[in-house]
Amino acid sequence: MDNRLSKRVNEMATSATLAMAAKTRELKEQGIDIIGLSLGEPDFPVPDFIKDAAIQAIQDNYHSYTPVDGYGDLKKAIITKFKRDNHLEYKPSQIVVSSGAKQSLANLTMVLLDDGDEVLLPAPYWVSYADQCKVAGGIPKEIPTSIETDFKVTAEALEAAITPKTKLIIYSSPCNPSGSVYSKKELRKLADVLVKYPDVIVISDEIYEHINFSGGHASMAEFDDMYDRTVVVNGVSKAFSMTGWRIGYIGGPEWIAKACNKMQGQVTSGANCIAQRATITALENPPSKIQFMVDAFKERRKLILNLLSEIEGFKTNQPEGAFYVFPDISYFFGKTLRGKNINTASDFSLYLLEEAKVATVTGEAFGDPNCIRLSYAASETEIKEAMRRIKEALA
Repeated sequence: MDNRLSKRVNEMATSATLAMAAKTRELKEQGIDIIGLSLGEPDFPVPDFIKDAAIQAIQDNYHSYTPVDGYGDLKKAIITKFKRDNHLEYKPSQIVVSSGAKQSLANLTMVLLDDGDEVLLPAPYWVSYADQCKVAGGIPKEIPTSIETDFKVTAEALEAAITPKTKLIIYSSPCNPSGSVYSKKELRKLADVLVKYPDVIVISDEIYEHINFSGGHASMAEFDDMYDRTVVVNGVSKAFSMTGWRIGYIGGPEWIAKACNKMQGQVTSGANCIAQRATITALENPPSKIQFMVDAFKERRKLILNLLSEIEGFKTNQPEGAFYVFPDISYFFGKTLRGKNINTASDFSLYLLEEAKVATVTGEAFGDPNCIRLSYAASETEIKEAMRRIKEALA
C-alpha cells in the first residue's frame, strides 16, 4: 500500500497473467531457460494479407486521429462479420471500436455500474473481469462451477445467484481460462432464467469465437428476447494473432454503445489508424483464412492432454475452445515437494516455475482455487519439453 496513491489503485490486483509473463521475461533475461505456458497469445505471425493491408494504409498516408468509435468502413466490416458469422443484425450506431477487447470491457463496466451494483461472474472467469468491476464501483459475485460440469454454470445456479442488486453477468465462450464452450441449448437455458430479470444486462465475451473445436459458435444475442440486453465483445487479437495491434469492438444496444463512445472519448479516443485499416481486411475475409491456426491448436490440445494424462495428480477435462487447459491439481495440496509445502494453486504454480522452469498461472486468479491454467499456444516441441519437466519435478 502506498498512501500517496488512490484507494482505487491500491486495492486493485495486478493481472496474474501479465505478472507471470513479466516474471518469465525477467528470468529469461537472467539466462534461465523458462518455457512460458502462461500468456494467452497465439505463437503464429500475423497472416500476410493483414500485414499487406497495414503496409498499404501507411503508404496511403493514414496518420490522423480516428473517430472515437472507429472508422465508418471498419464498422461496416464488423456489421458484415456479425451477420455472416453470428446471424446478428447491427447498425453502425450499435458498434464501438476500442483499443483492444479489454478496453471494450472496461468501457462497459464504467458506463453500466454504480456503487454497490452486483456483477455475476461464473467461475472460472478471465482475470480482469473482477477488478474492472471493482474500479467501476461494482461488487463481483462468483458463481462456482467445477471440472465435472466442464466449468459451465447451470440455470439453477444462475438463478440462485441473482438478487435485486444484480446489474450484470459477464462470461466468455469459448472461456478463458477453461476452454469451455456453451452450446446454443445451454445458453437458452440460461436465457430462460434471465428473461425473468429484465434489468440484468449480459456481457458476452466472444474473443475466442473462431478457436472453437465444438462444431459451432453460439451467442446469447442470437435470442430475440435477449438481443436488446446483450452486449457482444470481440476483437482480432486471438483468431488473427493480432494481440499487439490492440483492436476490440462491441455490438449491442444503441444506448450502451453511445455511452461507451462518450466514455472512450474522455479516456483514449479512437484506436490506432493503421491497425483499424488492417482489421477491415481481416474481418472482410472468411474465417477459413485462419483455419490453419485452429487446426494446429486442436492438434496441440490433443498432445498436451495426452501428456498430462501421464502425470499423476492432474485431473483434466477436454476443453472445446480457446487454447488452454485448466487442470484440477488439488491432489497436491498438503504435500511437500522437494522440501516445499504445497497448500494452494499459487504454491503449485510457483513450484513449477522454480523447479520445472515452466510458467503457468494459478487458478486463484480466475476464481478457482483448485486449478492452474496452461496455455498450449506454444510449439509442440515446447509443449513436450514442458510436460517432461513437470513430470520430472513431480516424480
